[in-house]
Amino acid sequence: MTDKLLLRGGRVVDPSASIDATMDILFADGMVAEIAPRIDPADCMDVRDVSGKIVVPGLIDLHTHVYWGGTSLGVDAEEFARLCGVTTAVDAGSAGPGNFHGFRRHVIERSAVRILAFLHVSYPGIFAFSERGTLFPESSDLKLMAPDEALSVIEANRDVIVGVKVRIGPSASGYQGVEPLKVACRVAREAGLPVMVHVEAPPPTIEEILAELQAGDILTHSFRPSPNAAIVDGKVIPAVLEARQRGVFFDIGHGKGSFSFINARALLEAGFLPDAISSDIHVASIRGPAYDQLVTMSKFLCLGMSFNDVIAASTANPARILGRPELGTLAAGTCGDATILSIEEGSFDYVDSRAEHLYARQKIALEGVVLSGRWWHGA
Repeated sequence: MTDKLLLRGGRVVDPSASIDATMDILFADGMVAEIAPRIDPADCMDVRDVSGKIVVPGLIDLHTHVYWGGTSLGVDAEEFARLCGVTTAVDAGSAGPGNFHGFRRHVIERSAVRILAFLHVSYPGIFAFSERGTLFPESSDLKLMAPDEALSVIEANRDVIVGVKVRIGPSASGYQGVEPLKVACRVAREAGLPVMVHVEAPPPTIEEILAELQAGDILTHSFRPSPNAAIVDGKVIPAVLEARQRGVFFDIGHGKGSFSFINARALLEAGFLPDAISSDIHVASIRGPAYDQLVTMSKFLCLGMSFNDVIAASTANPARILGRPELGTLAAGTCGDATILSIEEGSFDYVDSRAEHLYARQKIALEGVVLSGRWWHGA
């Protein structure tokens, strides 16, 4: 008997390979070893019957805040994963150059759940955010912008830093316009990494923000409430369409105040699907309205996105955005992470950032988690 894990008889949904079929999956040496309609379990130490369940690549949440204890907004990545099956939590700028080393040593390196990070261009990162939602703007003073220090930290941590983060708007950067974004873009271009930019109520306008972005960059909170929404009077604004055409990615980043059912319905009806579905989980959103990644995904399922498109926006798409082809897939030889799900039928009440309710009949539920080829959580 060898240290192998076999998942038997599940519905495997892997958008990276256009797979939606009943399959077995064998994990060995921390990786996916084989995926086939039937795999001999003879030399497997751990065999799990997942028939009636759905097996997908390990979920990637592209926008989280998991610098627990080092910033006041962080949640514990492992506790979060046990709620919703995220196997890769991408921290969206909690740490800046001044405190990233602590984030790495005390959180990232100790976590069973993979943590990647966007480094904030502001020296202290998003250092103060209370459970009541009180925010201390980290980019309102341009003296806190630290491009040289950011580049040094990126060079020393390229294995876990995947981009540069900046937050733009009155609550995050005061009335500095797009200047903090320009600083972040200069760092990102020199480092060869993407920028993730937070958009909120103006100023600046979403058009002014998008004008600074290039292919590979990410606009988060892209399905936010008006004003500064991506859609006006039922039409996707030209700047958003132009940005997507040149390769800018659009991420959900639900959070406490950044998701609107009204605008989400309108964008989906216009054929504008998100590139990535993410929770923007932090101390003020984990108790609602975001709650976790699966709740956020369930909202899009109930708004009319197909289940496979929802999974793609939480696996293959974010892996492509991050430039990490070993993630978000169940192909043989790739990272041995998987999330086991089910779709529950019932009566469910979902809420957005404006306290609008969506009463729906389905919920995506967690059944188990595989990390690095081993069963990590679940019955």
